[in-house]
Amino acid sequence: MDLYEYQGKELFRRFGIPTSEGRLALTPSEARAGAEELGGPVVVKAQVLTGGRGKAGGVKLADDPPDAERKADEIIGLDINGHVVRKVWIERASEIAREYYLSVTFDRGEKNILFMLTTEGGVEIEQVAEESPEKLARLHVDPIEGFQPYQARRLIYGAGIADPNEQKQVLGIVGKLYECFVSMDAMLCEINPLIVTPEGEVRALDSKFTVDDNALFRHPDLAELRDTAGADPLEVLAREKGVTYVKLDGEVGVLGNGAGLTMSTVDVVTFVGGRPANFCDLGGGGDAQGVVDALEVITGDARVRSIFFNIFGGITRCDEVARGILQALEQMEAEQPIVVRLDGTNAEEGRRLLQEAAPPNLHVEPTMLDAARRAVELAA
Repeated sequence: MDLYEYQGKELFRRFGIPTSEGRLALTPSEARAGAEELGGPVVVKAQVLTGGRGKAGGVKLADDPPDAERKADEIIGLDINGHVVRKVWIERASEIAREYYLSVTFDRGEKNILFMLTTEGGVEIEQVAEESPEKLARLHVDPIEGFQPYQARRLIYGAGIADPNEQKQVLGIVGKLYECFVSMDAMLCEINPLIVTPEGEVRALDSKFTVDDNALFRHPDLAELRDTAGADPLEVLAREKGVTYVKLDGEVGVLGNGAGLTMSTVDVVTFVGGRPANFCDLGGGGDAQGVVDALEVITGDARVRSIFFNIFGGITRCDEVARGILQALEQMEAEQPIVVRLDGTNAEEGRRLLQEAAPPNLHVEPTMLDAARRAVELAA
């Protein structure tokens, strides 16, 4: 679950990480009131769960409260990468002497927690890693051993922060960010930029905060922060129906039983020249209602032109899944062609049931590769 900037900063403050003072506004008049409370020049920042808001005109400097109201009116309602701005963060403008980047996340390759720090802040970290990798300090923290202060010092020296006062402040922030990351079951805590003011104060000017969905039962206060209005409506529908679904950009709907098989299905659709429209895992079962729920979500995407239903029968029998598919198609109308591949336990029986029923939009293929090719052809 991704948090808005203002929500992430609230968690930062909870753990003692210094941030700039600000106010949340849902309307231009609230933006003006917030600017009046803060006093002086302010920055009006769109609150959206995507990047690139600055380039899209979602971050503007305002000289006074009336200007903040005008800028908020320009930003609210703006579409940024498919996300409509519904609220803005009014923050006291900061003078910046230097910009750093600091984050803690998971390094899946190393199966370990990873800190990254660079003095090249204010730009995409991928750009720094590609153009100036020597300026990016990386440090792994063993979760069994836990974070140790010497690791923060090694990180700071590796990034080339020379000023003793800044070193001391960044040292404290690194430790607090690790505590925040672990305590909140986060997947990513990123500060970009971590600024240094002309007076030498170091503080977080932005926040990117992602929490592990599977840990939300331990954090009911964080679960309440989920903004369904800002999320993709299909993913909201999938969550309501208990369907594991991730929206992608293609035209071939993907439905499989098991996360590993579904990921392989996404890959094979790409391999044969198609573009997957989603990742949708039916799980271990194949009952009619589960298929209906999954198909309702997949067909809710107007881009989907065909659906690839990939089933491997292990504990789940393919004939049971075939009956579930047929029952589901009786309960709902799916205009898109559906390609089914069954393999494993009772696969021949399952294929026979589907071929005998012969719904006009249902196509049965013997292998995953054949089915992927057929689904891509039908989506063309």
